[in-house]
Amino acid sequence: MTTLVACSHGTRSPAGRTVIARIRTALAAAVPEAALREAYVDVEQPEVAGVVAEAAAHGPVVVLPLLLSTGFHTSVDIAAAVAPHPSAAAAEPLGPHELLVRSLRDRLAAVSGGDAGHRPGDHVVLAAAGSSDPAAACAVERMRDLLAARLPAPVTVGYGAGCAPTIPEAVARARAAGARRVIAASYVLAPGHFADLVERAGADLVSAPLGDHPAVIAVAAARFRQACLALTAPAAG
Repeated sequence: MTTLVACSHGTRSPAGRTVIARIRTALAAAVPEAALREAYVDVEQPEVAGVVAEAAAHGPVVVLPLLLSTGFHTSVDIAAAVAPHPSAAAAEPLGPHELLVRSLRDRLAAVSGGDAGHRPGDHVVLAAAGSSDPAAACAVERMRDLLAARLPAPVTVGYGAGCAPTIPEAVARARAAGARRVIAASYVLAPGHFADLVERAGADLVSAPLGDHPAVIAVAAARFRQACLALTAPAAG
């Protein structure tokens, strides 16, 4: 049986920990063929490298980043955790993915009564955590494009850290461009530091984190199975 290491960032937020636990529970039900383990890259324990080393001694391992974009934690922390083990591989992060548009739109609908992005004068800011890795900004821009294709309102991006513009700057720019209502679409998984930044950015409405939305779980399961195929491909050939 393949071990699925569901690796999140880690948070001090009790609410955030609860949401991540719900994601892991839903993911375990979605991939019954895997043995699910938890791991973290920061703040919480167990640390991902130790979990991978232990699991790899008993069989194949896939580390699934419970992260919405690539960045330092995927390219350095998780990559370093799997590198020493031929039977271990890292899955792609959850985003960007077209299925996540469904979760974003549902969260926007919940905060607005169903009309977010559809009322004249609306402007949606896709509010992401951000990273110093340029690839992360590219990933978020791709997610913006996917969301913009499904909303009549303008959609721009704001970041919590590492990239420009910041979320407050993106909100201010939307208002300066004539927006009557600015809605921040929280492109974060769970409550915590970055969700708090989105809440304080000055938007008129702020959607909830994506959490354990069914589309998030579907993407996570697909990322895991894709990584399993890649891990077994050399043996099959």
